[in-house]
Amino acid sequence: MTAFATQQPADPVFRAQANFRALMDALSRPGTIQRLVVDEDAGAIDADLAAIALTLIDHETSLWLSPSLADDRKVREWLAFATGAPLVDAPERAAFALVAEADPLPDLRAFGQGTQEYPDRSTTIVKACGGLTHGPRLACSGPGIKTSATVAPAGLGADFVERWAENRALFPRGVDLILCAGGAVMGMPRTLTIKRVEV
Repeated sequence: MTAFATQQPADPVFRAQANFRALMDALSRPGTIQRLVVDEDAGAIDADLAAIALTLIDHETSLWLSPSLADDRKVREWLAFATGAPLVDAPERAAFALVAEADPLPDLRAFGQGTQEYPDRSTTIVKACGGLTHGPRLACSGPGIKTSATVAPAGLGADFVERWAENRALFPRGVDLILCAGGAVMGMPRTLTIKRVEV
């Protein structure tokens, strides 16, 4: 267990409330790392993805899975039992998307972007990554950040900054991104401006 991981408390209601606060803090304070309360015995699915799924997804939430998750029968069975969420094959129809660490970050443009009238109808993508502190350094600015914040998530791809700029340009439309690793979570809302930190 990493330094960020928190042991599973006995009360699932407390666990859900704690994780909801962590997720809201992560999205409202981009660049910060928030702790998740995870169950290390979640089964087939990554513990961080499981904790977030149990917090945000229910039987009314359309869900898209990245290939390695979609191809795993045990993952699909766990999600059906734990959340009841209907799975969709078309990413643009998903309210949420779960992306395994083993899968690359998919094309952001393929997902629901919301509309000018209802920007909240866009997809929120939850990506498990190799770590939140040892990837390429990125400078973030925008609402929730006083001046700028430097983050270093791993596994987003060499062209992530360019892809994110396209997403940011759609505001108020566009997707939101939640990254998770080692019992921790970081939010990247569509309002965020991201640039590379030049070495």
